[in-house]
Amino acid sequence: MWVFYLISLPLTVAMVLFTLKYFAAPSVPLYVLFTVGYTWFVSLSIIILVPADIWVTISSKLDNGGISFFWSWSYWSTFLLTWAVVPLIQGFEDAGDFTVSERLKTSIHVNLVFYLILGSIGFFGLILLIMMHRHWSGSILGFAMACSNTFGLVTGAFLLGFGLSEIPKNVWRNADWTTRQKVLSHKIAKMAVELDDAHQELSNAIVVAQATSKHMSRRDPLRPYMDIIDDILTQMFREDPSFTPQGGRLGGSDMDYDTDEKSMATLRRHLRGATEEYYRYKSEYMTYVLEALELEDTTKNYERRHITGWKYMSSIRPARTGMLGSLFDTLEFFWRCILRKQVEKGLAVLLGIMSVAILLAEATLLPSVDLSLFSILIKSVGTQEMLVQAFAFVPLMYMCICTYFSLFKIGRLVFYSLTPRQTSSVSLLMICSMIARYAPPVSYNFLNLIRLGSHKTTIFEQRMGNIDNAVPFFGDKFNKIFPLIMVIYTILVASNFFDRVFDFLGSWRRYIFKTEAEDMDGFNPSGLIILQKERYWLEQGRKVGEQVVPLARNFNSTDVESSNNIMEENGVEMKGTPKIMKEETRRYSSSREAISSKYASVRQQSGQASKLKAEERNLDSAKVSLLDKGDTHGNTSGTSSLGSTWQTLKKGFTSFKADIGGAKGFLPIRQTQQDSISRVPSSESLDDIFQRLKKPSTDQAFYNNGSSR
Repeated sequence: MWVFYLISLPLTVAMVLFTLKYFAAPSVPLYVLFTVGYTWFVSLSIIILVPADIWVTISSKLDNGGISFFWSWSYWSTFLLTWAVVPLIQGFEDAGDFTVSERLKTSIHVNLVFYLILGSIGFFGLILLIMMHRHWSGSILGFAMACSNTFGLVTGAFLLGFGLSEIPKNVWRNADWTTRQKVLSHKIAKMAVELDDAHQELSNAIVVAQATSKHMSRRDPLRPYMDIIDDILTQMFREDPSFTPQGGRLGGSDMDYDTDEKSMATLRRHLRGATEEYYRYKSEYMTYVLEALELEDTTKNYERRHITGWKYMSSIRPARTGMLGSLFDTLEFFWRCILRKQVEKGLAVLLGIMSVAILLAEATLLPSVDLSLFSILIKSVGTQEMLVQAFAFVPLMYMCICTYFSLFKIGRLVFYSLTPRQTSSVSLLMICSMIARYAPPVSYNFLNLIRLGSHKTTIFEQRMGNIDNAVPFFGDKFNKIFPLIMVIYTILVASNFFDRVFDFLGSWRRYIFKTEAEDMDGFNPSGLIILQKERYWLEQGRKVGEQVVPLARNFNSTDVESSNNIMEENGVEMKGTPKIMKEETRRYSSSREAISSKYASVRQQSGQASKLKAEERNLDSAKVSLLDKGDTHGNTSGTSSLGSTWQTLKKGFTSFKADIGGAKGFLPIRQTQQDSISRVPSSESLDDIFQRLKKPSTDQAFYNNGSSR
């Protein structure tokens, strides 16, 4: 057994540390990191304890005091963290107050309603326990623990079913380069708009904070709190010098933050929330853009493998040098261009088989025939400790991954965000609370799949109580009948039944999960344009995401039909294009050559670099800095100067639009078939592209008038 512990324990710790480091934002305090890490470790410890518990039960060992102690430690740790510790810390972190005592009071006040509801449920359960005690022979503690897990078992079954269906399908889809590029084009376009909205919201918060600071005297009793907010702004601009506030404005009630300490706390909380939202969307945007650029490089390297000598050449990082550089390039080529796709497809098949095996085991719990693959494997190697624990460890880990995958997905829509290196303290605490809440139900569910016999009971069931005996009003076969509902639900999800139903209902579609299958029907034109410009800016030595804000706001007014026409001429299939055009371009998009050349054609004309520089100077003149770096208190703008600021901004953009309008280098978009349509040069600015996309009808009318003359 110690051999299994030496393997599984470091693996679990490594999973927790890697996940925490990958998702946590730099501003997360150490006590939050420790709380989240400990909660995740205790929750994931079930993948260590369940296999050990099964082996102890099969071998009928009497010395099980260690397993019993660790089960109690795991369960009560998750219970206290979920219902007491984590909510208090979460409210403390979310509060905007300036002292520890005030933040703690705010947290208690916010959680008071939560505790009242929890106490009411506990009181109702106590009354129910008293009424049923004469007909029930189990222990009171086991009854209470089993009842508390019933909700998690019911909802966890649906979360598990969704993950069993979606994870293998997503892995299989993402293995295809064309499909993944389509999905990324939609995600990039969506994140660009979200990033622009978050940028404007943060700019508004900065304007409000600076205006409040400007009108607050140095002798004001609230001035120390305002100085703290000013220091937050100064630190933000010091850490991210590339951020330039634009479009900030004052609302009707934005000057009411200086009334008392609570209003100042609200201002601080609002500014912090806007900052976290901006950097969260920026992180997601950069992740999608870099993945799309790497995928484009992978496609090109595979197409040119005979020219490059089977070496991987990246366009977004410096070339490797030295004696081992060539070897690493070759190894990277074989992994990215050949092996990775096959490994992902093989993994998808393996995960699909495991999903089917779990569903079969869940569906056959009621009959007396044991058709559970995992139960059969464990019984076949009953005398070999390592194999028993391995056959229990792997499927249990997969069930945890499926459950938490669905939990993260639905949570991101409603409760929290999970973003690489930009997840806030509040989101991390909410996630760890949900994970701890579903750890015991996952153990219950898996132990039901392992039929050890009616005369054998695991230590987990002895200490936690059995749901069949603990909840008689659900029936004595509850944990065998309910999984059938989960199996039916999973089959419906796998067959896209709910998507078809909500498509038929129309407006109800916003209440369901948005899956990646919706983003596979053609490329998104806005996403392709942004990706093209990001590659060009990288070639110019800039960083990802520096130039996309605020130009993404043009997407809402872009003529999509005109965009489709331009991209159709480049051999790229667009979502929403007519069927005839799709059939015409499918020949190109289905081939690997079209994948590697869909951007090559728009980068061939690069002779307009000087024009781009001139336009960027116009953009720089139109940008307005809302914060003076030299003022430590942020007193750089007030309401008296806002009018001239907006006039300067308006004049700069008017001049910029006039310069663009004077350019006559564009051919009309709609011409006869024998006329060639100009490609989009890689040096052309996004404003040029958007202005041209918005005026196809005007250019066409001018062209027709000129022809008639």
